[in-house]
Amino acid sequence: MSTGIFIQVRLGSTRLPRKALLPLTAGNVIQHVMRALARVPAEVRALLTDTHSAEELRPLAEAEGYALFRGPDEDVLSRYCLACRAFGVSTVIRVTGDNPLTSARLAEDILGLHRARKADLSHYLGCPWGMGVEVVQASALFAAERDAQAADEREHITTFLYRNRERFTILEPEAPSYAYLPEAVVTVDTEDDYSRVRRIFETLSTGEPVEAEQVVAWFRHGAENA
Repeated sequence: MSTGIFIQVRLGSTRLPRKALLPLTAGNVIQHVMRALARVPAEVRALLTDTHSAEELRPLAEAEGYALFRGPDEDVLSRYCLACRAFGVSTVIRVTGDNPLTSARLAEDILGLHRARKADLSHYLGCPWGMGVEVVQASALFAAERDAQAADEREHITTFLYRNRERFTILEPEAPSYAYLPEAVVTVDTEDDYSRVRRIFETLSTGEPVEAEQVVAWFRHGAENA
């Protein structure tokens, strides 16, 4: 059984253009996403991107020990399924490239629960938006690839699974206490998001990935408004 960390990223975002390349302390957004997951055990690590972004992202991926996989521009579900087949992956840890504060600890914890419960799809509820991951079986993605018809089910790879819960085992436990803060946002989707995440890195970065408990403490101590 092979596990792959697949980071979904492109440079054509319209709300915050080229956000994956925005600078943060000691790197940029996509570099910190890759580094955040360095300690999570996986046989495969890859950036999954589109045709227009591939060549610009390739050197960044290679520098962090990630492969780069180019797939369909709009049909992201097919992109994931093609990558699963190409790399021989049976379990996917799905991450998005605008989440530089993804937590390795949370990823390891939910992966363990996912395996223990033999789930098709697992993620935590209640952690800051942009901190968690989804763990999904390739077999479930292949089923979605075959049956999903709606445009949003092709663009968002797990939407079909959530809409067909009777077909799939979906595990959604509450986040552990060290990472529980549902009102917090640490994804980078707007200028305000970027400003917030940049302040977190400026305050907490020590050269190692910033972990969940540090970020939660930053929010709880009112540092967001500093």
